[in-house]
Amino acid sequence: MPSLHEAVSLRTTMSSPSQSRSLLHLEVGESAQSSYGTSLNSNDDPESISRKVLERNLLRKLDFRTAYLVLIYILNQMDRNNAAAARLRGFEEDLGMHGRQFNTLISSLYIGYVFMQTPSNMILSRITKPSLYLSSCMALWGLLTTLIGISTNYYQALSSRFLVGFLEATFYPGAVYLLSRWYKREELGYRTAFFTAGIGISNAFGSLLASAILATMEGFLGYAAWRWLFFIEGYLTVLVGIFGMFILPDFPSGPARWLTPAEHALARKRMEEDAKGHGAAEPTSSSDFSDVLSMMTDWRTWLVGTALSCCNASLSFNMFFPTLAATMGYSPTISLLLCIPPWVMSTITAVTVARHSDATRERFGHMVFALLLLITGYALAMSTMNFTVRYISLFFMAQAQVSNVILLTWISNTFARSSSKRAVAIGFMNCIGTSGNTLSPYIWLSSWGPTYTNSYLICIVLASACISLCWVFRQHLERLNEAAGEEERKLNLTKGYRYLL
Repeated sequence: MPSLHEAVSLRTTMSSPSQSRSLLHLEVGESAQSSYGTSLNSNDDPESISRKVLERNLLRKLDFRTAYLVLIYILNQMDRNNAAAARLRGFEEDLGMHGRQFNTLISSLYIGYVFMQTPSNMILSRITKPSLYLSSCMALWGLLTTLIGISTNYYQALSSRFLVGFLEATFYPGAVYLLSRWYKREELGYRTAFFTAGIGISNAFGSLLASAILATMEGFLGYAAWRWLFFIEGYLTVLVGIFGMFILPDFPSGPARWLTPAEHALARKRMEEDAKGHGAAEPTSSSDFSDVLSMMTDWRTWLVGTALSCCNASLSFNMFFPTLAATMGYSPTISLLLCIPPWVMSTITAVTVARHSDATRERFGHMVFALLLLITGYALAMSTMNFTVRYISLFFMAQAQVSNVILLTWISNTFARSSSKRAVAIGFMNCIGTSGNTLSPYIWLSSWGPTYTNSYLICIVLASACISLCWVFRQHLERLNEAAGEEERKLNLTKGYRYLL
């Protein structure tokens, strides 16, 4: 995170308008035709080209490419949560699970997340082909998912799921980092929310797909229906991963054949402009180790990382959503179908809240709003076993998923300086945050069902802790903003960089 002096002094090093125009001029070739109809020719004066038109064309093309991340994330979430659906059709019984073994199976996935997220983002910041890296990892975790379907005992399924975690760990922090290399701060929250809207879509579509597979494929070709769930979802993951190698964008610093030269130049220029708001440039000799050490010795990293961990753990209901729906007393197929409406509404809520957060340039209040919805849902679920009330509580819980999105975007906004440090910050704090996912399956013990009162109480405490820690962080950033304003007044400077609160 930049110091106060760096944040104020950056305005003395900003490039002049003539330098900015020359950058575009040097990058425009003999002629270029935008796919959206904007013609750029070397005979045109670059100053006459409207930046807004060029930027709109750039963002359209970029949004089209990065939208593929939504599809990947849908399958990522389906692969995470398919065990909970398979549980309704004999998964535990067929593999001889007993006691807390199912909870351990769920938890094992996140061990790989803890160990792999930071190293993966360090690798990602050094390579030129993130499209190939992320897509290859996806294809491999899809292959391992299919292997769970042929498991004959608990330990085979546990081993496969454990390895899936190491490969899945590359995706979420890697995708957030990839987005942060293309989009500016005020654009990132909405794009991140649109990307993570895959959670709601996945839980809705995944429940529909799972209900169809589990209801119709029992005994097909001699396999249990839950095995077909892993086969089909694993195959889809492999297929989407292969196509992703050709669709996902690489970094703007590398080749981008899908952009005109002028659009490509503007993409790089936008990131340079955005980076200037984070203080003086860091030495290019900065190593991955020094970036990690900087993160580990910054108290704010641990504060926000702990908040993210509490947030993730408080949202752990999504791992057991089919189980919670089943407490209302319906068949497995009906229980899965009941999961769809809350997650459809959650997708709409996530995009709406995140877009408003970007428009108002405010993070903390929007995150608190989402977590208060979560706490309301838990309180309703604890109050009664009435079908209507408990089903309404599932709607409240599902809407809270956007809190994680806003918090992670806030992290990217605040801790971003050099691209390598941003990659480490996102990976390292996701690593701390994932510790909440690792422990959270033990919050939902089957012995606490069907009321799960203890589980709800624990999650309410965790959500409250997240709000408290983020309030401390907001107060810290507010003091830095006030100090920057005071120094600007003393030195008679124009208003400069401010942290989003």
